[in-house]
Amino acid sequence: MKVIVLGSGVIGVTIAYYLRRAEHEVTVVDRQIGPALETSYANAGEISPGYAAPWAGPGIPLKVLRWMFMKHRPLVIRPLLDPAMWLWGLRMLANCTHERYEINKGRMLRLAEYSRDCLRQLRADTHIRYDERSLGTLQLFRTQKQLDGTASDIAILRRYDVPYQLLDRDGCVNAEPALAGVRERIAGGLRLPADETGDCFKFAQALAQLAERLGAKFSYNVNIQRIRFENGEVTGIVTDTGELQADAYIVALGSYSPLMLSPLGLHLPIYPVKGYSITVPITDPTGAPESTVMDETFKVAVTRLGDRIRVGGTAELAGYNLRLRGGRRRTLEHVIRDLFPRGGDVSKATFWTGLRPMTPDGTPIIGRSPYPNLYLSTGHGTLGWTMAAGTGRVVADLISGRQPEIEAEDFTLARYDTARKHPPTTGKAN
Repeated sequence: MKVIVLGSGVIGVTIAYYLRRAEHEVTVVDRQIGPALETSYANAGEISPGYAAPWAGPGIPLKVLRWMFMKHRPLVIRPLLDPAMWLWGLRMLANCTHERYEINKGRMLRLAEYSRDCLRQLRADTHIRYDERSLGTLQLFRTQKQLDGTASDIAILRRYDVPYQLLDRDGCVNAEPALAGVRERIAGGLRLPADETGDCFKFAQALAQLAERLGAKFSYNVNIQRIRFENGEVTGIVTDTGELQADAYIVALGSYSPLMLSPLGLHLPIYPVKGYSITVPITDPTGAPESTVMDETFKVAVTRLGDRIRVGGTAELAGYNLRLRGGRRRTLEHVIRDLFPRGGDVSKATFWTGLRPMTPDGTPIIGRSPYPNLYLSTGHGTLGWTMAAGTGRVVADLISGRQPEIEAEDFTLARYDTARKHPPTTGKAN
């Protein structure tokens, strides 16, 4: 089958690899000059199934109000006259219940755990290298109240047989020796020993090369202008270099997926949540993290990637604005200086921002759309790297007519009421 994949982030590249392994004819189209140059470029580096959880949960509205008064707050909201922002926010609030949180977290864990297993097999099959480490992640709590609040998450981890360790201050230092110098700042931690770390950009670059050697075609520096459809099916992709046609089409455009699909009558409940990172060269390896430390107070992850430290996090609701804001950088710098003051030279850090495609319930949108030859793979939020390999396998199985190895029906757009039951039969998406 001939398949076109729109988007060459880590999701699009991984889908292309698995499609070629299934012997489909694959073309990936992207506006950038290479793979993984937007949201996948400089993320936090975590492959953390155990940390997979929706942002919407019990108590979040009150937390958001408290965060507004923090100097280094995890969330910044820049209100816009954008109905999509407010509708997305209302839908997220509707998911802030115990019942919805358990459903959503369980669904996300299912995909994330499967994805990690797929990544391990992919690594064994290809010997791909990307500054990977398999040393777990540590969710660090600065207060006893944070530590006491882990009960509900631990209950879900137990239900899905996810290994974990609840640590006191000494246990955290044993897991991450560089924290010994700041032990007074630590109340305890939740360690997830099966989690991994790695450079998402390096992975996507290397996997794209592997996919090309298998026969996949990557068309870079191509602007997608519209999706053409007729009689209830997609008939082509119009670009600035001509029209492309295939048997099946996959939209993996991250935060830009809703903009491309709304003219087709498909209204994806996805909104861009802006994230930031700094990348710091390591100056003292003994003062750097061994793996990932997630600072629960500031929602910032500090990850070792080879000879660098990646500090990623914070969230900003500001539409599609990619402006680098100094206040967000200062928050990231504060966390690394506070926890790993000897680890790296912050004065030489590079600063980056990207748009994370978030759904109100945290779960990505994967699978067939109301158009029978159009598939969706978007809305992974902060967990695109964590869920990439599993997403690629699921989509490749669906395209191939195989039953995915995990339950995937509740990943589709059908779980929302925003998809038109009878999409337009003729027209174009601009």
